Amino acid sequence: MSDIVERFKTDLAEVPWKDLRIHLKRDAIIIVADELDLVTVAVAVAEDQKTTVEGWISAGQMVKPTAEQLDAWEAELEKPFRLLIVQPFILVQMVIHA
Repeated sequence: MSDIVERFKTDLAEVPWKDLRIHLKRDAIIIVADELDLVTVAVAVAEDQKTTVEGWISAGQMVKPTAEQLDAWEAELEKPFRLLIVQPFILVQMVIHA
């Protein structure tokens, strides 16, 4: 396994929405669809795999948060997200606890 994959696996974190909100100021948050592996997406972004990333964006699998989502998260500041930082982006997935 490559070093970048290992680094992202190590860096993968779970944080509440209240800790992510600061990144809205620079429009850095990107939501990654649940069906995608967050580490795989982070590697593709970091390695500038343009065709792959554009495919996910076109399919709606990588999107900016909507105003409705932001309002809902503001009402639930402890809502958990999985997070990986790939400068300048903050890649997140909502955590659904069963």
